[in-house]
Amino acid sequence: MEKMATRDGYGKALAQMGAEFPDLVVLDADLAKSTKSFEFCKHYPERFFNLGIAEQNLMGVAAGLAASGKIVFASTFAIFAERAFEQIRNAIAYPKLNVKLVVTHAGLTVGGDGASHQAVVDLSIMRSLPNMTVIAPADGVETMKAVYAAAQMEGPVYLRLGRSAVPLIYDERYEFKIGQASQLREGHDVTVIACGIMVTESLRAAEELAGEGLSVRVLNLATLKPLDEAAVLRCAQETGAIVTAEEHSIIGGLGSAVAEVLVENTLVPLQRVGVQDTFGESGQPDELLEKYGLTVKEIKEAVYQVMERKNKK
Repeated sequence: MEKMATRDGYGKALAQMGAEFPDLVVLDADLAKSTKSFEFCKHYPERFFNLGIAEQNLMGVAAGLAASGKIVFASTFAIFAERAFEQIRNAIAYPKLNVKLVVTHAGLTVGGDGASHQAVVDLSIMRSLPNMTVIAPADGVETMKAVYAAAQMEGPVYLRLGRSAVPLIYDERYEFKIGQASQLREGHDVTVIACGIMVTESLRAAEELAGEGLSVRVLNLATLKPLDEAAVLRCAQETGAIVTAEEHSIIGGLGSAVAEVLVENTLVPLQRVGVQDTFGESGQPDELLEKYGLTVKEIKEAVYQVMERKNKK
């Protein structure tokens, strides 16, 4: 299966969009080759600015350019964006400025850099901000579509990307819409709702479970905010059980977002797969995913657990 890192999708999208959006400017914090924003710099150097290792300043400059009428894409690693939370809150989200924060190297799969560089609570932080749209694409194609959609909408966006190459789920025919979930597999026994790299793992788990006699629906909920509540509730009603899967803490991220919808609207059992209220450590990406329970195995276990609870109702 063909693979592409979501950060590579970002670089490709920027390079393609430069001519179509003459007011688009791109900022980075001395990580352009890693975030792939340098792809834009190669074609439009006069609209690219390296702010150095100064993330708070990056956000302030982005806000100023947006206030001047520009569409601003500002990039750094996810963990470094967290240190600029005050500037994101007060200079970008509060005035609802047209800044797109596209962060890379999110989650455990940043690997050997260890806990200090593994952003596993960023979705929780950004989802809590008023006016902020939050997106975690599943593959490179969805990333490209999401970047384009972000450029077209007015207001701040947090777009979370990874370091490692992941299998392509979608092709160019896919139509991404902010706030709209994408159903990838039909099923009537249980629904697995996932985002980011865990979408691929969920599809693999559903395939294995089919061989074990279970019909598992898979929903890609790439937009965590605004959440497609209608899709979540439809899945809850039609399958009667939900599992969430994310490369993020189970506190405050996708699992929490889905739980909020369910608890306010329906009595359907939920199991959350994700990082269990802990920091990571150094290691190879696959080893870390296995150690911290973000694999097909844990998704399957969660499905059986939630099915048991469903059948007891």
